[in-house]
Amino acid sequence: MDARRRNYLVYTLLLLACTIVFWLFDNFYTPATYSDPELEAGGPAVPRFALPASTTGEVVHHAYYSLSYHEAYEQAEWVAYTLDRIHLTYDDRERPLFIEDPRVRSKSADWKNYRGSGYDRGHLCPAGDRRFSDYAYNETFYTSNISPQRSDFNAGVWNRLEIQVRRWARRYGTLYVITGGVLKKGLGSIGEEAVAVPEAFYKIVVRGDEAEPKVLAFLMPHRETNGSLPGFLVPVDSLEQITGIDFFHQLPDNLESGLEQSASGKGWKF
Repeated sequence: MDARRRNYLVYTLLLLACTIVFWLFDNFYTPATYSDPELEAGGPAVPRFALPASTTGEVVHHAYYSLSYHEAYEQAEWVAYTLDRIHLTYDDRERPLFIEDPRVRSKSADWKNYRGSGYDRGHLCPAGDRRFSDYAYNETFYTSNISPQRSDFNAGVWNRLEIQVRRWARRYGTLYVITGGVLKKGLGSIGEEAVAVPEAFYKIVVRGDEAEPKVLAFLMPHRETNGSLPGFLVPVDSLEQITGIDFFHQLPDNLESGLEQSASGKGWKF
């Protein structure tokens, strides 16, 4: 065999080996889980009165947020977390890979469903709210905490709402946040696992204790808009009707009813 043919064969074998290694890495490599082994979550990341009911029974508690996973739509129907003034830092964190959530029994959607879809991997519990530690930040990169979002929406009105929530945390101290996409039959989807693309997203913000909670609820169409944030306020009752989720089911009925019928922003500084 002459030198040219030998070099060609070596090059071909090296290229084949690299291709196999890359395929194996891309399809089977999973980084270590992100949860802090010294802070294994023993309960919900928000007080019980603020924890919504689950329509699926697939509730997962991480150290820094809780969620209810909906396998039919390959994402969480809600994510709930506490945002305190002391959580708000500008610490620079190295962005990790998106990985499947090891605590979801059915396995959360693979991040590759989003590749080439034209949609952002939109965080539900924002990474920007969890910069106070590496573990807290990295936990937000479980795929159970993401939903397909248009880039202009994710970086636009949705981002404006997230920034406003941080302002309220600085002003009022401790907030409880419940958020997710509105999941229903007939939605478009992306990827081999058919990850649903919500047509709207909601966010509920709570402050105070269970004796006298103050609540705001937002419902936003999944598109960019210049509308003011108060224009997206809705009663919690209306969110329950379109999502099928009971949000404050652990409160006394009379308090729950009064809380859920209001769409007023009174008492909150925008």
